[in-house]
Amino acid sequence: MMDQRASEASARGEEPRRVQTWVPYDRISQNLVRAVLAGEDSRFFDHGGFDWEEMQKALEKDWNEGKFKRGASTISQQLAKNLFLSTSKNPVRKLNEALITWEMERILGKRRILEIYLNVIEWGDGIYGAEAAARNYFKAPAASLNADQAAFLSAIIPSPNGAYNPLTRRRKVEHRKNLIERLMRHVVIPRDLS
Repeated sequence: MMDQRASEASARGEEPRRVQTWVPYDRISQNLVRAVLAGEDSRFFDHGGFDWEEMQKALEKDWNEGKFKRGASTISQQLAKNLFLSTSKNPVRKLNEALITWEMERILGKRRILEIYLNVIEWGDGIYGAEAAARNYFKAPAASLNADQAAFLSAIIPSPNGAYNPLTRRRKVEHRKNLIERLMRHVVIPRDLS
């Protein structure tokens, strides 16, 4: 995805921007882990890469509305797409995503998948990973994020440069942040991961 974003910036005649600092899982606030799980994949620890229940809900909603809008991608699926594929909705891309997701779940395990995801996810124009996002938005390390800050960062993940851009859609971001804060109370991180 980073390469795709750099190509998009170049095509617009802009200098591609990339701010990223890799940090180990242990140096990422558990508040942020909990917020990201609440906002992106609340059953992350209960599935093998695919949340069949969420997929069914998404399909039913899309069918009833006559649109194909609602996503049901797990964190593992998002990571597969971001690392190896494009943002295309092409069925072949989705098949490749499924194969990569299955393989990652089998080989890496949940902690490593979360660590990689939290270090590569896009959090704004050229901002990748929890450390860069925490420093950009709060001038603090990812390890020190409180629940409110973590919920804010989680709220912008679906579209940090578009629908959930905090600079242009602050109200929408605040609404989603408040929802995530409520959902965070129900997220349990297994002891061997916290």
